[in-house]
Amino acid sequence: QVQLVESGGGSVQAGGSLRLSCAASRHTYSSGCMGWFRQAPGKEREGVATIYTGSGDTSYADSVKGRFTISRDNTKTTLYLQMNSLKPEDTATYYCAADLSGYCYALTDFDYWGQGTQVTVSS
Repeated sequence: QVQLVESGGGSVQAGGSLRLSCAASRHTYSSGCMGWFRQAPGKEREGVATIYTGSGDTSYADSVKGRFTISRDNTKTTLYLQMNSLKPEDTATYYCAADLSGYCYALTDFDYWGQGTQVTVSS
């Protein structure tokens, strides 16, 4: 069974916006923490933003603070990433992930991963 399915990626010009969605199964959505990651060609996968289920606390990579917003819709069991003021360096494949334990301290903490959705930002 597919646990996480991303959508909403695409190609935009610098300064544009995209809203990524991650549809989660009820089981996966109940994880203690969920997050968004991205990986550009030739680079390591990096954390973008996380949100804790219980507290609602969020965290962001310094590179996206003030531009990206992570949120959850419990009625739809969907995770979102609103991306504004996009820059060419935001170009990457974006993945949503869930950590059942809720630690969200490292890539290896995450138990489920989506297939990824491509975001391309042109200059």
